[in-house]
Amino acid sequence: MAVIVQKYGGSSVADVERIGRVADRVASARADGNDVVVVVSAMGKTTDQLLALARSVSEEPPRRELDMLVSTGERVSMALLSIALHARGVEAISFTGSQSGILTNDRHFDARIIEIRPHRIEDELSRGRVVIVAGYQGMSYRREITTLGRGGSDTSAVALAAALGAERCEIYSDVDGVYSADPRVVPDAEHLPHVDLAVLAEMAEAGAKVVNAQAVEWARRSKIAIVARRTSDPVDGSGLETVARGEDDGRNVRAIVAASNVMLLKVSSASLAAFLRMSAELELTLGDVIATADEARVHVPLQNVPDWGRCERQLVAAAGSGIAVEGTHAVVSVVGHGLTGTSGALGRTLERLAELGATPRALSAGPLRISATVPDDAELVSAAQRSLHAAFVG
Repeated sequence: MAVIVQKYGGSSVADVERIGRVADRVASARADGNDVVVVVSAMGKTTDQLLALARSVSEEPPRRELDMLVSTGERVSMALLSIALHARGVEAISFTGSQSGILTNDRHFDARIIEIRPHRIEDELSRGRVVIVAGYQGMSYRREITTLGRGGSDTSAVALAAALGAERCEIYSDVDGVYSADPRVVPDAEHLPHVDLAVLAEMAEAGAKVVNAQAVEWARRSKIAIVARRTSDPVDGSGLETVARGEDDGRNVRAIVAASNVMLLKVSSASLAAFLRMSAELELTLGDVIATADEARVHVPLQNVPDWGRCERQLVAAAGSGIAVEGTHAVVSVVGHGLTGTSGALGRTLERLAELGATPRALSAGPLRISATVPDDAELVSAAQRSLHAAFVG
C-alpha cells in the first residue's frame, strides 16, 4: 500500500477535542487503504510553557537538560492520539523519535538529522497499524535525546517520508497553505496553490512559519512533494492547499516574509575568523553574513538559542574589541524569482522602506531574496510587509 506521512502542528492537537478531529482524519486516510505514519507536535503552547518553567529555575539552563525537558511535550501528543485511534477501532502504536530510528548529530536544542532507520515503523505498518511518531526529536550517535529546533516536527515528517519511500508529506496546521504574506498582517495576501521548493526554502529561511527550513531542504534532496493544508478543512480534500515541488514552473511567485528577534552583530575583518570559530564551538546557527573588506554584519536568529547571554559573553571574549553587539532587529524579505535581474527590485525595496523611515542597518540581495535589517518594532515591521506586498505582489 502507498505510504502517507501526515504531520499535525501544535494548534491541531491543542486539546482533546482537536486530537479527536485529527484521529478522525487519520482514520479516514487509513480506511482509504493507505499505510499511515503521523508525526505530531506538542499540544498548543506546551513547548513555550516548558521553556518558561526551565527559565524559572535558571536563566541559562543547560541545553542537554532542555532537550530532556521539552521532548516530553510531543510524547503526550503521540500517546493521546494513539489512544484516540484505538477508541475508534483503529490499531495504532506510538513511538518517540529515538524509537523511530531518527539519528542526529550531537547538537542539543538545534540538532540535525543524519540518518533514519525506520525498521520498527515498517514492522508495525506491515501489521496494519497506524504509527504515531513524536516530532521534533531524535537520538544522537551518543544515545542522547536531542531536539531539532523550532518547527522541527516538519523535518521529522519529511525525513520519515523520504526514508519510507513516500511520494509526498502532508503538513497540517491552522492555515490552509502558503500565502504571499502573513494574512494576519497583510489582509490582501494571496493564497499560493503551487510553489517550487527553492522559493519555499528561501521563505522558510527568511522567517515564514508554514514549513520549517530544514524540512524543505530534505524535500529538495529527496524529491518529495510537500502538501500544506488546514486541519479543520473537510477530509474530502475540498479545501485549499499548497503543493510544493522541486521544479520551477515559471510562475514567478513572490512573497513577503518577516523574522523578528534576530541579533545583529558587527565584527571587524581582523576578528571574523575567531568569531566564526567560537560560533561553531557554541553551535550557533548564523543567518545572513554581509562582509566587506573592513567588517561583517552577522545575523543570529535567537529562536533556537536558549542561552544567548552565555553565547554573547564567549563571543565577545573570543573577538575582543573587534565585535559590537547591536541588539535585536527584524529582517523583512522579498522572496521570489527574478529579483536581481535588474536593479529595479532592490531600488523599489529601499524606496518603500524610506517612505516608512526605516533605513536598513544591513541589506542583502540574491537571485531569490532581498532582505533588509530594520528595527524590531512590531508596527514598523507590519507596515513594511504591507508596503512591500503592494509593491511586489499586489
